[in-house]
Amino acid sequence: MLVELAYVFFFSFTTLFVMRKVAKKIELVDKPNARKHHEGVVPLAGGISVCISVSYFLYQHIGGAPQLFVLLASLVFLTILGALDDKFDLSVKLRLALQACVAVLMMHFTDYRLVSLGNPFGFGSIDLPLIGYVMTVFAVIAAINAFNMVDGIDGLLGGLSIVTFSSLALLGVIFGDGLTTSICFIFVFAIIPYVCMNLGLLGRKRKVFMGDAGSMMIGFAVVWLLLSVSQVTEAGAHSIRPVTALWLIAIPLMDMAAIMIRRVKRGDSPFKPDREHLHHIFQKLGFSSRQTLVIIVLISTSLALVGVLGEVFSIPEPLMFYGFVLLFWLYHSALSNVYTLGKVVNNIFGVNLVVENAK
Repeated sequence: MLVELAYVFFFSFTTLFVMRKVAKKIELVDKPNARKHHEGVVPLAGGISVCISVSYFLYQHIGGAPQLFVLLASLVFLTILGALDDKFDLSVKLRLALQACVAVLMMHFTDYRLVSLGNPFGFGSIDLPLIGYVMTVFAVIAAINAFNMVDGIDGLLGGLSIVTFSSLALLGVIFGDGLTTSICFIFVFAIIPYVCMNLGLLGRKRKVFMGDAGSMMIGFAVVWLLLSVSQVTEAGAHSIRPVTALWLIAIPLMDMAAIMIRRVKRGDSPFKPDREHLHHIFQKLGFSSRQTLVIIVLISTSLALVGVLGEVFSIPEPLMFYGFVLLFWLYHSALSNVYTLGKVVNNIFGVNLVVENAK
């Protein structure tokens, strides 16, 4: 497997170099504007390259796991949809409708869906008969858009997705789920080259962005894997409890939920773009992009570790769930009062945060 992962790594690097040239030729590029403050025109080749790399290696394993064909087809479709959105800025309604269709097809061909929420409240298991189908569609759309929304600074989408895939791989190793472990490691090693180029480690001239093509694909891959390991299907029993999934994608999930709540309160569309995500808040407080990246990835890693340890040591589901609810309340409250918190930090620690711009 180590040899195969090394091959994935170099295959992904090669694909990135090729696809960034293709992206420039067809003008699939990201240009600076009022919301995007990067320098120059950057090819949106990251998502397409990762998809090609992952798809090639998934194809090699389809014989042993037929459901991987559905995963592969879904990833390719969503990557194409995302690329078209990057190029032509498709309407939100069309994107959501097509994402819902992918969710329905996934349930039809694989039976991967929400059948139980476990025992989050402590009053017994919550089973989901027909409503589970509807909730699965919403879960797929939420995951896709959660990872799309965090793609705001260099390295963040790649870093957060690596944290999630690595956590799932670790759980796969612990519980003997070889298929999940293999898929997660393939994603990790396909994404690492992208992160290197996205951060400009090979020079700013070789910089690439993931684009909606990548964020849609990664979001779907994550929710697919979470459903496959947390829900009982005809194929067998689950590997982890549903509540654990919340901790593995805590930052993307909480950031999406918190910002949508703030937008709705203002009377805006929950999908209206703005600069109020967690990474924007850190930057407004005076942290650099690299500092923001490191802080958020470390927080995400810590929360994912809570989920892994909770699963390994069988911490009661209600405790894990109420702990996550409390975490989200603190998170939302902190972001809603970031100006006040910034002033408190200034007064206590003497840190020169630019709190005036965080208002």
